[in-house]
Amino acid sequence: MSWEPVGFMFFSTIETVALYYLIMSLFRFKWKWYIWQVLFVILLNNLQSYLLRNELGMSNVSPLILILIFILFFASVVRMPLILSIIATISGYAVFAVIQTIIVLLVFGSITEIDTSKSNGYILQTLTAAVVFIIFSFSYRKGKGFTFDLDKLRLKLEDIVLSVLIIGFVIGISVLLYYKDILLNALIFLIMSAFLLYYSTRKEKEDA
Repeated sequence: MSWEPVGFMFFSTIETVALYYLIMSLFRFKWKWYIWQVLFVILLNNLQSYLLRNELGMSNVSPLILILIFILFFASVVRMPLILSIIATISGYAVFAVIQTIIVLLVFGSITEIDTSKSNGYILQTLTAAVVFIIFSFSYRKGKGFTFDLDKLRLKLEDIVLSVLIIGFVIGISVLLYYKDILLNALIFLIMSAFLLYYSTRKEKEDA
């Protein structure tokens, strides 16, 4: 019996829960309220991700599916307005990707070391989760993050334009990951993260 599926599911779950925690903490939602629901969704997502990566060779599609699933989860379960669920998911994913990229460069030197060793991949996922939990638990306790008057968040023209741009970004993620250019990935994620966090700050001020 191969233990690879077990290892994949276990460490991917740790990594994806960390992403969920980052997003909920960044936008100051109560992450514990939805932990069982999100664990169920994450396990199903990781199962399809394993099949896509190992059976169909479509690993670059997995992040796209995860982003769409999280958008739907935050909109339907956490009850975020659609525009906020899009902003929260994409900006959170971008911040997470930047953190993970920094860890790759500092600890492993290149993405090749991750691709050629499953154990390195598991170490990367665990380190990323640990860093995320430490940073964002601290910032949450300090009251840092974005808050909104949810009733005021309605789709306006600028929000529709933003949503179209984000859809383009999500499609671009798959292309970038396909070519595995880690520095270009980091640059794009950083720019997108800065843009969305700036937009979130502006929306927060408008709702004040």
